[in-house]
Amino acid sequence: MGMTITTDVGVGKGIVGAVTSVVERIGGRNVVVARSLATMRRGAITLADGIRLAEAADQARQLGIPFVFFVASSGADVMDGVAALHGWGRAAAAISRCSGQVPVVAAATGPVVSGPALLLGLSDLVVMNPEAVAFVSGPQMVAEFTGIEIGLGALGGTAMHATASGLCAVESDDVDGAVAELLEYLPPNTDGIPPAASLRDPVVRSTPELRTVIPDRKAATYDCRDIVRSVCDDGEFRELWPRWAGQLVTAFARLGGMPVGFIANQPRILAGTLDIAASQKGARFVRLCDAFNLPIVSLVDTPGFLPGKDLEWRGMIRHGAELAFAYAEATVPRLCLITRKAFGGAYIVMDSRGMGNDVCLAWPGAEVAVMGASGAAQILYRGLDASERADRELAYEEAHLTPWAAAERGLLDQVIDPAETRHVLCTVLRQVVTKRELMVPRKHDAGPQ
Repeated sequence: MGMTITTDVGVGKGIVGAVTSVVERIGGRNVVVARSLATMRRGAITLADGIRLAEAADQARQLGIPFVFFVASSGADVMDGVAALHGWGRAAAAISRCSGQVPVVAAATGPVVSGPALLLGLSDLVVMNPEAVAFVSGPQMVAEFTGIEIGLGALGGTAMHATASGLCAVESDDVDGAVAELLEYLPPNTDGIPPAASLRDPVVRSTPELRTVIPDRKAATYDCRDIVRSVCDDGEFRELWPRWAGQLVTAFARLGGMPVGFIANQPRILAGTLDIAASQKGARFVRLCDAFNLPIVSLVDTPGFLPGKDLEWRGMIRHGAELAFAYAEATVPRLCLITRKAFGGAYIVMDSRGMGNDVCLAWPGAEVAVMGASGAAQILYRGLDASERADRELAYEEAHLTPWAAAERGLLDQVIDPAETRHVLCTVLRQVVTKRELMVPRKHDAGPQ
């Protein structure tokens, strides 16, 4: 049974608004829940509504419990004038104050237009149902300014936000159920510990299927989700942003009953190379896990960054640095497992030992180097004929493209049997889960964006 939150809505006091707020029990714990009522003025936000939403977010932060808001809104109420914009600003500021303090989950259940759409962008995670549409400028304005005719769905539908913009973390017909599932992995606040689950899947369970998950042919692909499924508890995980930047998989799961965040290169898409979207996705996920005390498990198989003039012009350097920065400032336990390839700059930004991971592991067939043997041979032995260069390429591969060279330099802690992956990860996680770092006080970081 929900408990209504008492609010003082100032100018709008006494007016029935389009936003309600209550404290509800979700998954056995208290959560502040705000809902916009699309049936009232199509969910248009008045000053009173904005203040109510702001006070709900502030109360969640003060109580140290998650803040969830379900929204379907046509934007600021035109009849309320500029006061409605002020109310929206109050709400945006309050939700921003929640960032990194309590989990903020937004659920779009219908059209979310103009200012209220930006509230989705302020959230940690966004759930959208098939009827949801979100945009700042609508089709009519787009047509007037650009001359391009576009429909609601193509401009801001759930499918677009799940594939192109990266706004939608979870698509679901059951937004309530999706929100509840996400909260199962998150603590009530940044000072809390993610809720552990009863352990049904033995920690010592062997994973012999992982001995054959990597194809013999180096250019062949596989699904990194098979590795996540094999090692996590009961093979269950919740992938986030599954259709955006698919060459990087991000997911909540459990290891030995403890919630963790998996981040894995996906060889099936663009060979697992990192581009701008993948770097943004990874950085966002790492920061989310770090803010709410979820250990991070990185599964590395990448040949590097995706080359291209367009990517460089659009800021590959800045956005690639986002991922490196997110890992570097993360203080939660961080486990890294190199499954196949770890080359060049992408090796660095995927939580290498130099970035400060706590434990770095590799499978026996892993290749850890500046670049692949073919590229190295073309640089080092460009003056030789093809047959001689092929011999040197093989020699380079045997000497440098093994995990043993990295292990000798202390850059790997252990080369493990793939069949022991779950057991090793669970054991190591229990050893480092009490990790604490003393942070130097500062106002906030000014990292790359």
